Amino acid sequence: MIEVNNLVRRYGKHIAVDHASFKIEKGEIVGFLGPNGAGKSTTMNILTGYLSATEGTVRIDGQDILENPTGIKRKIGYLPENPPLYQDMTVTEFLSFAAEIKGIPAAERKDKMNSIMETVGVEEVRKRLIKNLSKGYKQRVGLANAMIADPQALILDEPTAGLDPKQILEIRDLIIEMGKDRTIILSSHILPEVSAVCKRVLIINEGKIVADDSPENLGKRILGGTHIHLRLAATEAAVRGALGKISSVRKLEFKESQENGTVEAVAEAAKDTDIRSDLSQALAAANIPIFMMRSIDLSLEDIFLNLTTTEEEGK
Repeated sequence: MIEVNNLVRRYGKHIAVDHASFKIEKGEIVGFLGPNGAGKSTTMNILTGYLSATEGTVRIDGQDILENPTGIKRKIGYLPENPPLYQDMTVTEFLSFAAEIKGIPAAERKDKMNSIMETVGVEEVRKRLIKNLSKGYKQRVGLANAMIADPQALILDEPTAGLDPKQILEIRDLIIEMGKDRTIILSSHILPEVSAVCKRVLIINEGKIVADDSPENLGKRILGGTHIHLRLAATEAAVRGALGKISSVRKLEFKESQENGTVEAVAEAAKDTDIRSDLSQALAAANIPIFMMRSIDLSLEDIFLNLTTTEEEGK
């Protein structure tokens, strides 16, 4: 649905986007992350046709965005962080105006507006002036504007910025529902939100795409293997004796225990190797009670910081 090849955007001598390439299929909800100034907003503006690229190509539904910019823009809905809303219009007036400028035939507008207002949950405020709405409702109206022409792709920049926890959950559920038959690119600084909604993330840093995978796979790549955290009712020597002979355990490290009378250890194995059964059997044979056993997984915050700070520190 969206295909980006060797995208470059220069501002004088500054390269904001540096040969970025990625592809997103229909039905994917992809998180697009990056530090401030990394090139994230520039890339999104190019995808929506608001900016032109210095080099490279962007294809939406198989068409080059430069060959038919007006037609392609109809296939894309864009929700910026601060939606451009006409504050002195009612919700109905604004969406009617948006439907008209987006080329929706007059005979279809009423049904389209009613449907989209129901979808995003603004029916009860349809007659109110936008300036009198809460931040949450304004965000919903912006989302309705992005969806009014039934686009095949949605680009959402900080869609839950400034919302309360209940509103965040509602918008999150709405995004998941919309993603069933659309391509969605979601940019957010609330990384747990991205983890909850997106099965794939793109991370851009200094204009370059530095990661493109599921959060789970990126975490495994950074960790370099499988890590199991154990809390055991035993001495360090007893644990070493029980686990030191397991061939699948390539490393065993001990940590300060959080519970009196126990020892904590991290057993490491090769990537994608499940060693829990081996650990359980060895500890049972040594009569060592297991108080805790869990896999260590990196959070999306850990992954993000790892991929966007390592290069800077290495300069």
